[in-house]
Amino acid sequence: MAAMKIGLMLSDARGVHDLAAQAKQAEHDGFASCWFNNAGGADAMTSVVVAAAATARIELGTGVVPIYTRHPVAMAQQALAVQSAAGGRFTLGIGLSHQPAVVNRYGLTWEQPFRYMREYLEVLQNLIDTGRTGFSGEVFNVHSEVGFKGMAPCPLVLAALGPSMLALAGERSAGTMTWVTGPKTLASLTIPKITQAAARASRPAPRIIAGLPVAVTDDAAGARETAARLFERYGQLPSYRAMLDREGVATAADVAVVGDEDGVAAQLQHLKEIGVTDFAGTIFPVGPDARASSERTWATLAKLAGKLG
Repeated sequence: MAAMKIGLMLSDARGVHDLAAQAKQAEHDGFASCWFNNAGGADAMTSVVVAAAATARIELGTGVVPIYTRHPVAMAQQALAVQSAAGGRFTLGIGLSHQPAVVNRYGLTWEQPFRYMREYLEVLQNLIDTGRTGFSGEVFNVHSEVGFKGMAPCPLVLAALGPSMLALAGERSAGTMTWVTGPKTLASLTIPKITQAAARASRPAPRIIAGLPVAVTDDAAGARETAARLFERYGQLPSYRAMLDREGVATAADVAVVGDEDGVAAQLQHLKEIGVTDFAGTIFPVGPDARASSERTWATLAKLAGKLG
């Protein structure tokens, strides 16, 4: 059975330099990867550059950058620059975001998002892989070049949940990054759909990067109550709601990885057995001592990184 890499989704609550310090510690503790989200905080790719300067070996990725805020030429330019700054350790994760954010926060239109992503990915992948593109579609008409000395492509993964997007990810990218998608859905939908699409396109087996909240605690019930509060909004977004409904659960808390050290180890082992290639854990604190709780979870995941990775 192939190894499963253990990584962390890092919080930027105290700024990019704190993120870099966390990445440095994660590298020291044996984690395989650190992922940086773009959900209203610091720009994820900028965070990667700062973290790259503080680390030497660990993979650094975005989880994920929304495409509507960047033209694919600008995305390619920035991604290639980040890959150079990271010494080849950068993985670009992109996604659609969600209709409420695109329309209400960005003031943009949300029309045929799958078509938008399909054309965007065509332009972006060509620019990253070859430095040039000549594409005319229904949304994009781009004839451009990017590049500089020492330019190297970076792997690209696509945040994909539904069948059509998973098929696109398998056909055109290195894999997918999911969020609050439970093991039953990963095993019955995500992994087979993207793997079959990659095989049809004669591409390598895709990465399955499963992002889930995680807490090591002796109070599992209390942890799920906390998770229900912290991650409540994800159950209200249609794409995540669809995954939770498919899983047969009420909230994101129900798919969180929660339990004592042995319980969390067993849950991660199960993810490995169903074919998840990477775990990207979002650590959340439980109980009155948030720091001690987070440190316990971090230490457990670091130990498992040596066993499962």
